[in-house]
Amino acid sequence: MTHEVSDSDDWRGWRSAMRDALYGTGGAGGFYRRPEGPAGHFRTSVHASRLFAEAVARLVCRVDEALGRPEELDFVDMAAGRGELVTGVLAALPAEVADRTRAYAVELAGRPEGLAPRIEWLAEPPPGITGLLFANEWLDNVPVEVAEVDSAGVPRLVLVRADGTERLGEEVSGTAAAWLARWWPLPEEQGLRAEIGLPRDTAWASAVASVARGLAVAVDYAHTADARPPFGTLTGFREGRETAPVPDGTCDITAHVALDACAEAGARATAHTTAYDPPVPRLLTQRAALHALGLDGARPPLSLASADPAAYVRALAGAGEAAELTAPGGLGDFGWLLQPVGVADPLR
Repeated sequence: MTHEVSDSDDWRGWRSAMRDALYGTGGAGGFYRRPEGPAGHFRTSVHASRLFAEAVARLVCRVDEALGRPEELDFVDMAAGRGELVTGVLAALPAEVADRTRAYAVELAGRPEGLAPRIEWLAEPPPGITGLLFANEWLDNVPVEVAEVDSAGVPRLVLVRADGTERLGEEVSGTAAAWLARWWPLPEEQGLRAEIGLPRDTAWASAVASVARGLAVAVDYAHTADARPPFGTLTGFREGRETAPVPDGTCDITAHVALDACAEAGARATAHTTAYDPPVPRLLTQRAALHALGLDGARPPLSLASADPAAYVRALAGAGEAAELTAPGGLGDFGWLLQPVGVADPLR
């Protein structure tokens, strides 16, 4: 809920505040430039288990097959953190595929020490990708404006100070108002909120446009038009715990993603492709995606316990990790947006 305070205070929209808090100003500061990295504050699927990277490696192989096994295959890890996913994927690929794979990590923070030299470290995806672009928990950190309905039933921008105090600003207008009307219409009820996802649509369309042929995948906590949260999802994380979203650079600030809106923007960006016309994006849960990639969390047969106890213990541990990655109410509820470009959907 917003508060009424003096106009003399330093107010700005959440998009600007979030951008500076997460990424700093002029290349310095910001939560994502802290030395401990994102893993010091929250646990993603990448950090939960090596099985996630192994599943993504299997997806790379499926994209490779869909492309007809090109001489060079690209794997692009968007929002790469400290390079954990791209490192795990390369280790899990069959040697024949790994030898043909050009690996890229896209991240605004500096290159971490000890990263394999073969992994190129970039601030934005390379052009002309032939392969898989994989964006795990990237779009939820693309800064957005927040809107709230005032006492007259009018959606207004939410302004915020560095200490997290909020107030209402001007009425939402222009392309932001058009986006709300199309993707997140707000009833005339005071206090209802929405995150205006237009910058995420633009960011995703740009990423997809960098793929010449292959597949772009976005993985995030998400919602669709049939189930938008009435009060939005803006929140913070610090040292593994959810906290108030205070834009002072000390915590992660995130909001769930309207992946259906991103899908439409990505489809427009790939309208030039002709092999499969029109390109059809698809939304599914992480649970469904990982099941399709052979990760189901099933317990090993009890007969293995007597035949090979050590193997049974390893298989049981793996089943537990797979169960966490696919659990309802947890990581399994992440949304996966699959955007094929010039190829058939590799998970069909």
